[in-house]
Amino acid sequence: MRIGVGRSDITPRVGVELAGFGPFINRHSVGVRDRLWARAMAFEAGGEPAVIVSCDICVIYRETSERVCALVHEATGIPAERVMVCCTHTHSGPETGGLIGWGQPDWPYVELLADRIAPAAIAAVEDLRPATLAHAQVPCEGIGHNREYDNPRPTLEEALRDDWRPAHPELTDTTAHVLVARGEDGGTIGFISSFGCHPVVCCAQSRWIHGDYCGVATNLIEREQPGSVGMFLQGAQGDVNTCVVHEPEQESLLALDVIAGRYARSVRRGFAEARPLDVDRVEVIRREASFSRREYTLEDFRGLLAEQEAIIHAPGASDTDGQVRLSVVKATAYRRFIEALEQGRPLVKPTVLQAIRIGPLGIYGAPFEIFQAIKNDVLAEARAPVPIVLGVTNDSVSYAPDRTAAARGGYAADQVPLMQGTLPLANIHDELVEALLALDSDLFPQTT
Repeated sequence: MRIGVGRSDITPRVGVELAGFGPFINRHSVGVRDRLWARAMAFEAGGEPAVIVSCDICVIYRETSERVCALVHEATGIPAERVMVCCTHTHSGPETGGLIGWGQPDWPYVELLADRIAPAAIAAVEDLRPATLAHAQVPCEGIGHNREYDNPRPTLEEALRDDWRPAHPELTDTTAHVLVARGEDGGTIGFISSFGCHPVVCCAQSRWIHGDYCGVATNLIEREQPGSVGMFLQGAQGDVNTCVVHEPEQESLLALDVIAGRYARSVRRGFAEARPLDVDRVEVIRREASFSRREYTLEDFRGLLAEQEAIIHAPGASDTDGQVRLSVVKATAYRRFIEALEQGRPLVKPTVLQAIRIGPLGIYGAPFEIFQAIKNDVLAEARAPVPIVLGVTNDSVSYAPDRTAAARGGYAADQVPLMQGTLPLANIHDELVEALLALDSDLFPQTT
C-alpha cells in the first residue's frame, strides 16, 4: 500500500460574508482566527488509487467539485471519478454560492476555489509512498446535542462542564473514527478523523474566519505530529449541533477551544488505540443520483409568493424585521421557480453519490446534511467491516431529514431546499439508505 498527503490554503480575504445562521444578516468577516485548508490523502493498493479531499468550508457545489476532479486528473492522470471532495461544514468560513440570503458569496473567491483546492490533492498523489493505515473507533462525548429531538439545549454553564452529556446521547454520534497513516519508519504521515456534528460553536454574531471545533482540533493535532497532514470528514450532522451554539461572540470564541479540546482528546485516543488495517485493495464507485421530490404546480408557487409578498409589503414593514428578511428569501426562491416553470426549465438537477473501499473500510459520501437516523439505518445493514457515512460530499442538496422530521416539515425539510432553489425531498430517508447500501453491496459483495 502507498499513501500520500497534501494541503493547500483556501482562506478567503477578510471582508467576505460568512456562511449560515440567518437570512440577510450581513455577517462580514473582520479577521482570520485560523487559516482555512484543503487537506488531502491519496491511497493506492493493487495499482488502484483514490483521493479524498477535505475542505474547511461550509458546502461545495457540484460544478466546483467536478472542476477539482478534472484538475487532479489533468495533473496526475488519476480518473476524476476517483477523487472525493468533502467539506467540514464550518459556519465560520465563506459562503460559496448556493443559499439565498444565508451569506452573499464573494464571486472571485468562488471562481478560484477549485484552483485552490486541487493542489492539495495533486500534492497528495505526488507524495505517494509505502505506508500502513491503522484505525480506531473511540468514545467522543460532550460535543453533540440533537437539536430536533433533545430540547432544550444546555445552558452555556452546563455545556462547559466537562461532565456534560446530552439527555439522549443515542441521538448523536458518541464515537469518532480515527485513521492514522504511518510511513516505513513508523512516523505519522497523516491522519483522518470523522464525526457527525455541526461546526457551529461560533454564532451569528461571530465574524472571525476559522474552521470551528473540528478545524481547531485538527490544527492542534497536526502541531503535535510534526510533518503530518490531518483531515476531518464530516459525518451525519443534519440534526446535531454542538452543545454550545448561538451564544454571544466572546463566549463563543472562548467555548470554541473547550469543545475543540474535547474533540482533540478523542483523536489522541484514536492514535493510541489504532490497529493496522489489512488493505488489499482500493475501489471507488461514483454514481449519478436523483431522488423523488414533492410536487408543486405553477399556481402553487404563485400562491406561496403572494403570501410572502403580503408580509414584505405590509404597512409599516421594515427591512430590519427578521420576518421580512426571511420572507424576502422565500419570495426570491418562489420567483425563481415561477420563472423556471414558465420557461420550461427543470427545477431539479441530478447529483452524485460516491463510495470508496480501502481494504475493510467503506466510506460512503452523499451531498446532504444527513440526519442521524438515516446513518444508523445504513450502518445497521452495511456489509463493510468498518462503514463510515459522510455528508456534504461532492455537492450540496440541502438536508436529508429522517421520516419524522420530513413529516413534521419546517426548516430542514421545507425551507432549506427552497433556499437552494430546489424542491423538497419526498422520501429521502428510505431512498438514501437504499442508494448507499447499494454502493456498499457492490464494494463488499460477500457478507463479512
